[in-house]
Amino acid sequence: MRNRYLCSLFFCFLCTGIALQAQNKKPAKGQSSIDQKLAELGIVLPAVSAPIANYVNCVQTGKLIFLAGKGPSKADGTYIVGKVGTDLTIEQGYEAAQLTAINQLAALKAEIGNLDRVKRIVKVLGMVNCGPDFGDQPKVINGYSDLMVKVFGDKGKHARSAVGMIALPRNMAVEVEMIVEIQ
Repeated sequence: MRNRYLCSLFFCFLCTGIALQAQNKKPAKGQSSIDQKLAELGIVLPAVSAPIANYVNCVQTGKLIFLAGKGPSKADGTYIVGKVGTDLTIEQGYEAAQLTAINQLAALKAEIGNLDRVKRIVKVLGMVNCGPDFGDQPKVINGYSDLMVKVFGDKGKHARSAVGMIALPRNMAVEVEMIVEIQ
């Protein structure tokens, strides 16, 4: 009877250890925890597009990275285009902002090498291509902000402006700039 009790007790400790190990699962060797999170979300970072004019994608000063405006560029190099509220729905604008966030993450990773170095997403400036009567820019740029929080958790929460623009380069639906603090 005593042996059965000890075996049961051992089995409970073993199961508890396995459960705790699963909860604290470390990324595979060579994979960052943010890379693992992106994979869990089904996000593959694209190749970073070259700037379309005389500027660079990122500038670092101290522990801050300033990312130039990026838009919703698809894998084939085309953009999601049009005015939100006229040509595109708020939901389509939200999706364009999410795609923009993915493109920004790719540019950030190219600059710093490992997204685990992100200490905080500090500030986001979201610009929405829309007509003068459109007032739901925050709902559109939530696509960007929501993705940053999904990827980085509390470190992804940021200060933000979401503004309307009468036009954006190449008629893209949204353009977003970002400031990031790194470790």
